[in-house]
Parts: sequence; structure tokens; C-alpha cells
Amino acid sequence: MAKVLVTGATGFIAGHVILQLLEAGHEVRGTARSASSAPKLNAALSKYAGKPVNIELYAANLENDAGWADAVAGMDYVQHVASPFPAGVPKDPDDLIRPAKEGAMRVLKAAKGAGVKRVVMTSSMAAIAYGWGDARPAVLTEEHWSNPDNLKDNTAYTRSKTIAERAAWDYVNGEGKGLELAVINPAAVLGPVMSADLSASLELLTMPMSGKIPAVPRIGFGIVDVRDVASAQVAAMTLPEAAGERFLLSQPFMWFSEVADVLREAFPDYKKKIPNGTMPDFVLKLVSIFNPTLKQILPELGRQRQISNEKARTVLGWKPHTAKEAIIAGGQSLIDNGIV
Repeated sequence: MAKVLVTGATGFIAGHVILQLLEAGHEVRGTARSASSAPKLNAALSKYAGKPVNIELYAANLENDAGWADAVAGMDYVQHVASPFPAGVPKDPDDLIRPAKEGAMRVLKAAKGAGVKRVVMTSSMAAIAYGWGDARPAVLTEEHWSNPDNLKDNTAYTRSKTIAERAAWDYVNGEGKGLELAVINPAAVLGPVMSADLSASLELLTMPMSGKIPAVPRIGFGIVDVRDVASAQVAAMTLPEAAGERFLLSQPFMWFSEVADVLREAFPDYKKKIPNGTMPDFVLKLVSIFNPTLKQILPELGRQRQISNEKARTVLGWKPHTAKEAIIAGGQSLIDNGIV
């Protein structure tokens, strides 16, 4: 049994990581902006797990040093899941990039100082698949890196993930040498939620199921089930071969219209709300002038970013749910939690 710190413990991915760590027999501690979140978190974890769960929360914020040394003290491993992911577009990209990068540095330096063996960091396919424009490889792998300087094929969020992950690798290969690092790079994370406190990625399900969009834009994405992100995070923590490696997690690319088709078939009661048509590109571009949130998806219009998950399957023994299973489980949990 190991002692493991999970940062951003109240988040969508982190909740599943916590439960799978506990299931594997590890002792778990979490961080959140406020330790007062513990009762709500433990209630959500207990309800989902179907048995009592009670983990301790330490207050620690990505934007300052306070609390990190205490949080990592005595830990064998750190699962660094916390990362800013705004619903809208920040006025200044640095408002997102700075806490992502500096937060990763705070966690890694605290882990190094506490004698932690390995940090598993949740990055994103955003650190691999962006900034290529139309010159991107036909199939993206862990060998590829996004170019955050190409602003036409990036958002503040995608840039933040690339810059933060680059900084993490630079640290463990230099000043932090001796601290092991493994990085998980998931595509769009769907699957079952534990509470009404939602990740931004779940807008891909809540928007069509709530009838908030009249038609689906011509965009698509790779999809991965949150339970499979958690299983990869846990496997990458102790597997010797995972040290110093990154792992892309995704099922094959799906157009948003195909996601809508899955939802329509799985949830006939929501059929009238789920859009059936495709939004013309020019309409999205026009509306995005007045809606900053929509500007974030403009780089996706008509673009396919195909991802290989071969390394995760081979090295981690990763056996994921299908994208359809992730969509249906996510949709059902949104219904069960009264969100749609």
C-alpha cells in the first residue's frame, strides 16, 4: 500500500482516480482550494462507490505556495490532476497559462522536496495535437508536440497545456532530476459524473441534451471515458516502464453530429431537444463574434485530429470503454443527477 496525494481532488477526473486508488488498496489524501470541500466530496464519492469513503483534504491553490509542502509530506506518489479549465475565454491568455505552468512547478518542487518517488501529471492531447494547422500528422502519437506559438490553431487552454507540460519535463530533466514523471494526455473526457459539479468537457453532452444548441457545429474530437483516464493514471503511477513517458488516451475521432446521433438513440425522451442538423461554418463564425466561448472551437471547424492509443494499450495494458459507452454513461449520469 502506498500513500498518494491527488491534486484538484474535487474535479471530474480526480474523483475517479481517488476511487480507483482506494480500490487498489492505497491510502489517499487530496488537495482543493478549500479543505471545507471535504464533506461534499466524500458524500459524492460515497454515493458513487456505494460504500463509505472518507479522504482528508488539504487546502492548496495552484496560484500560491501555501499548503503544498504540508500536502505532500509523507507521500509516496502524487497524482497531479488539478489544472485550470475555464468555461469561457480569459481576456488575457496568461490568466490561464500562468497558473497551469506555475501550478505544475509548485507541485513538482514540493514533491521533490518531500522525497516523492513519482508524479503522474494529467496533461491533455492539447499538448500534442495543436499548432500544426493543416500540416499536422495523419495520426498523432506521443512523439508529437503542439506548437503554442501558432495562435490560429490554438486557444488559451490548448497553449496552457503545452506550456505546462513542457515546463514539467524540463524540470525533471534538470533541477528536479531524480523525481520520476509520467504524463497522461487524454482527449475529450466524457463518462459518468458523480455530482452536479461539472467539468467543461461535459458541455459536449449537456448542451445537446438541454436543447441549448439549434444545430451542431462541424467539429469533432477524440473521446475517452473518465474511468479509463483514471485507470491509466493509476497504472502509470507504479509501473516501472511508465517512468519518463507520456500516454495518449483516446478512441477514434467522432464528429459532434455522431455524438448527437448516439444520444438520440440512447435517450429517446430527449430526442426533441437534441439537434438533428449541422450548423454552417459561417453561422458559427458570425455568432462567435458576440459569444467568446464559441471562439474556442473555431480552430476545430472541419478538422480531424486522429490519435493513436497504441502506447497506452501496450505499455499500461490499457483496456478502454468505447466512445459510445462513454457517451451513454455520461448522458445517463447527467439525467440521474438532475443536470439535464
